[in-house]
Amino acid sequence: MRARRDLLLLLGIASCPIAAWAASSDRSSCPRGVGPQFAKYYNDPETFTCISNPSIKIPFSAVNDDYCDCPDGSDEPGTSACSHLSRLSPWTSSDHPAGEGADRTPALPGFYCPNKGHRPAYIAFNRVNDGVCDYDICCDGSDEWARVGGIKCENRCKEIGKEWRKMEEQRQKSLTAALRKKKELVAEAGRLTKEIEDRIADLEVEAAAQENKVRALEADLEKIVREERRKAAQGKGKGKVGALAGLARNRVNELREALATVREQRDESRARVKELEEILSKFKEEYNPNFNDEGVKRAVRRWEDYAARGTAGDYSQDAERDRNLDEIAQADGPNFGIDWEHWENQDEGEASFVLKLLAYLPPSLVEVLEDKFTFLRDLLVSSNILSRGEPDAAGESTAVTKAREALDAEKAQVERTRQSIETHREDLGQEYGAQGVFRPLKDVCIRRDSGEYTYEHCFLSQTKQIPKKGGGTINMGRFEAIKTVQVDDVNEAGEVQTVSKLALVYSSGQRCWNGPARSTTVILECAEENEILKVTEDEKCIYSMVVTSPVACDDTTTTKGSQDEGYKDEL
Repeated sequence: MRARRDLLLLLGIASCPIAAWAASSDRSSCPRGVGPQFAKYYNDPETFTCISNPSIKIPFSAVNDDYCDCPDGSDEPGTSACSHLSRLSPWTSSDHPAGEGADRTPALPGFYCPNKGHRPAYIAFNRVNDGVCDYDICCDGSDEWARVGGIKCENRCKEIGKEWRKMEEQRQKSLTAALRKKKELVAEAGRLTKEIEDRIADLEVEAAAQENKVRALEADLEKIVREERRKAAQGKGKGKVGALAGLARNRVNELREALATVREQRDESRARVKELEEILSKFKEEYNPNFNDEGVKRAVRRWEDYAARGTAGDYSQDAERDRNLDEIAQADGPNFGIDWEHWENQDEGEASFVLKLLAYLPPSLVEVLEDKFTFLRDLLVSSNILSRGEPDAAGESTAVTKAREALDAEKAQVERTRQSIETHREDLGQEYGAQGVFRPLKDVCIRRDSGEYTYEHCFLSQTKQIPKKGGGTINMGRFEAIKTVQVDDVNEAGEVQTVSKLALVYSSGQRCWNGPARSTTVILECAEENEILKVTEDEKCIYSMVVTSPVACDDTTTTKGSQDEGYKDEL
């Protein structure tokens, strides 16, 4: 027998004394209003010990006698006698004979409604025997056992339980779908994160190759600059006549190349003109003069006028000119058969001698000497001992300019690649919630019409207020952080309790007139779809937005329903 009692205690449904039956409206083994988990406190048929104040003992006959004897109200589980108790302040010595320090916090969560056929629940003590059938909590009407005012609350648990189970099944399906969508978001977040990591790795390789190319271009530029300096030194060694002859020779060669291009274009044009003349001549010979077409006749007359001028197909006057152009195009022709080397080697000075001497030295030694000379010259120029000289004043050569431009372009490309790497790394470092679940939702926007406005929420971006009747869009805040906030919520028993909710905080929005900058706290609820449920203005320009999304779901969301499965056993 003792073992059976211990088992019942373990299951939270310990038997209650027979003396308690008188205080119950049915043949329950516990006093009215006692839930199974509190049955163990009512198993002594003679004496009842106050649950939170074990030093206070009363006769068991005083249980549910409609008088509050215990400071914690545990002696009145089935009446409203202790409904005045509050969880806000302790008893004092003048409140109760138990003395100073006695606990007045209610020991019981409320009146227990068995609700056979549905889910058992607790209802607040102040709603017991108040003449109202609270079917949303006590579907069996057991809270109105006294039938105050002749009110009889019939048992509706069968139909209410059936409807609830149907709705609960739909809710569980929706929650299961929401969790599945959340898993898909987590998988998508992982894929996006992997893409960014791979992109960073690719950009690192690309940047390394670009930096190698920059070093190669720097070496090429240095080599070209060295060659240009050598050419400039050689020009100086030849003297002014030699330098001028060198420039003239280069210019003549450029003109010869241009002349050849122009002659090719002229010959091509001549061939086209000759072809057209032949077409028109044949057209004149073969056309029918009796055909009354003014357009054709007008074209024939214009061709006859053109032919009458004697210019058609006559290029004899250009023969002599072409022979002259052929002579000019030849490097040793009579017009330009100049001994350029003779003139370029005039006025040789000491620099020419030095250059000839360097020609006998190993190339590596020549480069070392040139580097030393360049360093010394730049040092003297920077110290204002020497002027920069004619080459700098006249500007750098085309070859040097092109090499420098190629180098600058590649350096700019390296900078862009490095900036892209930094941007991707910053993105990886941003907060996207647990397992990065918010990453796929970034910049995804949802809207809801409410009164004169349409409200928009863009995940991890911003919130907006859009007037329907025209006017500018109002920014209600830019994304700041992902946080957990404490909000008041009403449980199934109708009690207000504080719960933790996942939230997105948006701040630094458009400033209100004579007020603060707008801000929005988006409180997330678990649901299958992303949807704005409501928008409220808690204070001036401080908003709350309730949004449903799969990201707010977790595995414990569906366990509540599974915990309620035990209520089906009471059918």
